[in-house]
Amino acid sequence: MRIAVVGQIARDLVLVVPEVPGPGARAGVLERREMLGGKGANIARGTRQLGATAALVGVVGDDREGRLLVERLDADGVATSAVVCRAGVRTALMVDLVCDGAYRYLEDVPEPTLVTVDDVRAAASTLAGADAVVVQLQQPAEAALAAVRAATGLVVLDGAPAGREAELLAAADVVRADHHEAELVTGRSITGADAAVRAGRELLARGPSVVALEVPGEANVLTWAEGSVVVPLTEEEVVDTTGGGDAFVAALTVALVRGDDPADAGRLATAAAGRAVGHPGGRTDLTGLALAARQLG
Repeated sequence: MRIAVVGQIARDLVLVVPEVPGPGARAGVLERREMLGGKGANIARGTRQLGATAALVGVVGDDREGRLLVERLDADGVATSAVVCRAGVRTALMVDLVCDGAYRYLEDVPEPTLVTVDDVRAAASTLAGADAVVVQLQQPAEAALAAVRAATGLVVLDGAPAGREAELLAAADVVRADHHEAELVTGRSITGADAAVRAGRELLARGPSVVALEVPGEANVLTWAEGSVVVPLTEEEVVDTTGGGDAFVAALTVALVRGDDPADAGRLATAAAGRAVGHPGGRTDLTGLALAARQLG
């Protein structure tokens, strides 16, 4: 099983604090973590841990941080031949400030660290040879559309299109969105499972075969032509939700590629998200999750 991911690569700085200081105040840091991050890197790493051969199309700067992130991806087993090291660019930085189960995010994402159409064209063989291509829609719409068109396997969109919406949805097989993203795409308020099913049905009519939407704090709702399923969130204590969506997409993609039906794929993906939210930061270990889910099922 070969999965390619088009998306962000960044250095993550995670700070756990007892309180968020106001202007002119200060707070001590309870825990500090520095790690490989970015949604693209997190998803690719997750699919690798779940047994896929993973490749990443993304951009780092030609600085020390960029080189270290590529080395970390290599060590994690993610193929980096399609990762671009952009000359004269600083690598993206994400600062995740975690307090009482909620996060505040600071992003330094220079425009040159986003994937371009030329980057996608250079990675054409990686995308065309994959059983699934995951496109993280924080990337420019033209580059996302180029990646979708280059794919020959399952096309998974993560997020809300920021342009070329009709074309991207029409070419997608799977769409996953949190409730904010779903509301942007559909214009509906996702206030509960029934609303998520209705929004999912609307999105199915625009092209995808499977739609997975978040009902915040309650469930993930998957909708497809023959049915729908509401998968309650797991009961893990939520420390930081940063990596939950990335883990969900990784597990959903692996499950669908291996032939699971959407309901089972949604259950595995929700279990993966549950594992991700129990610690600070988006770097999660999904190793063994697929086997455990099959044993329980």
